[in-house]
Amino acid sequence: MNLKELPGADFILPGIDDLHNGKTNTVGALLIAIAATRLTEAGLDFPRERLAKEPELTLYARLQHEQDDAYSYYNALLRSLNSFCNALELINKYRASNI
Repeated sequence: MNLKELPGADFILPGIDDLHNGKTNTVGALLIAIAATRLTEAGLDFPRERLAKEPELTLYARLQHEQDDAYSYYNALLRSLNSFCNALELINKYRASNI
């Protein structure tokens, strides 16, 4: 499975790298923190002890400083995150049914 081909991978995969490198406040790292349970259950490995405590609020606050329309961008990021999680879960479900 090539994770780079999944929708939303352009944020999620750099977020995993960021967490491994101690960067906890990037958009990707915050998205990982938001969906940490789903991503862990789907088999992704990342340092859980480095996750932001309130990632939704932190991400939104960050976007307010960077974007003209933080609300729309925040929702687009969450949809992208959900797409990534859904695709990863489907791949895992397909693999489990073929064993």
